[in-house]
Amino acid sequence: IGDSIRAAQALQQKHEEIESQHSEWFAVYVELNQQIAALLSAGEEKEVVELKALQQQLSDVCYRQASQLETRQNVLQAAQIFHSTTQELSQQLDGLLSMLCADVSPADGASIQQNLKLLEEKLQTVESGLGSLRQKGTVLLEQMCTPWPWPLEETESPAGEQQDNVQHIQAVMEEMELRKQRCEDMVDVRRLKMLQMVQLFKCEEDALQAVEWLSELLDALLKTHVRLGDDSQETKTMLDKHKKFVDVAQSTYDYGRQLLQATVVLCQSLRCTTRSSGDTLPRLNRVWKQFSVTADERQQRLELALNFHTVAERVMQLVCVEAEALDDVDTLGKTLLDRISMPVIFPDGSEQFFGSPTDTAAAAEGVRERLLLVEERRLQLQEARLGNSGEEVEVLNGMEGRLDVIGEELSEKEEQDEEEKEAEQQDEDLERATQDR
Repeated sequence: IGDSIRAAQALQQKHEEIESQHSEWFAVYVELNQQIAALLSAGEEKEVVELKALQQQLSDVCYRQASQLETRQNVLQAAQIFHSTTQELSQQLDGLLSMLCADVSPADGASIQQNLKLLEEKLQTVESGLGSLRQKGTVLLEQMCTPWPWPLEETESPAGEQQDNVQHIQAVMEEMELRKQRCEDMVDVRRLKMLQMVQLFKCEEDALQAVEWLSELLDALLKTHVRLGDDSQETKTMLDKHKKFVDVAQSTYDYGRQLLQATVVLCQSLRCTTRSSGDTLPRLNRVWKQFSVTADERQQRLELALNFHTVAERVMQLVCVEAEALDDVDTLGKTLLDRISMPVIFPDGSEQFFGSPTDTAAAAEGVRERLLLVEERRLQLQEARLGNSGEEVEVLNGMEGRLDVIGEELSEKEEQDEEEKEAEQQDEDLERATQDR
């Protein structure tokens, strides 16, 4: 059957030459058969027996050779198909192996997916080709092992040659199976590498997205988180929301860091240089530092505003307030106003204000209104104190008047006592003068 498609084609050509010779011999057989038929009709009995035996012998030889030629033709056709399928499968395996041995350096995840899809398609083609080869080999073996209608001469087809053909077919199929298995193992490795590369690109894209998200959070913090609340309850609520907002940003930053760490591990596994950590990591850290500074400043302003509103509300509710408490509110308010007007200073020295000048003015106006209420409270207390001082003066004046009256009464009593003493003295003097007389 030959060991290749070319050898099988050469055998086919030789077989066609044999078939051509057989056609010539068959024509001779037909002519001889006609002559024998004529002799049988006119021959004697003894001659008839010999002629019939000769006719049967010629018929057996011709039809046996025709059957052998047909069987041989079927085997050669099956052999050509088998060798052709083997050659095609071998080329497919060579193409797959060439693709597996080529270095893969795609630019993005989409091209990796395309390469992976092409690799899977080639592997599927090889698997289909191997299945077809098994089927063609089975057909060829069946054709070769089909019993002949007549026993063969030893010189026609040696048993050793037949066994060699069977072993050759089996060896070819085993070799193709091994080659396919080796390629399949390499495909598994390449598939893993490509999936890691897809994951690498995905991590890089998601890390960049994390930077964008964090930048958006920073932008929102600077542009929209300006109000400080109109009272302590609102400010406390805003402070709680701010902490949750910071938690979201922290999670985003941690997510970006984890992705970049994953890219480092993947690059080490793929033995390639890390692209993301050279650009994305500094960007992520820079945005996070800016956000941290801004968030800290925002929290300090909210805490200062909460302290201011709490003290101011307490002062407004108390009936009797010390001047020091009012001074504390005034100090806190002025400190808060100064803080509102200050920009956020980033680590690189650049500055950024919260919101627009209008937003800043509105926040400051709310603080000034509260300070104005506190100042009005101060005036009310001062007026109350002044009223109390006037009443004390009147009481003191009344007491002084009463004291003056008491003093006058005491003076009059003393004068009366002295007059009585003088009268008694005069009476005593008169009595003594009378006795002397």
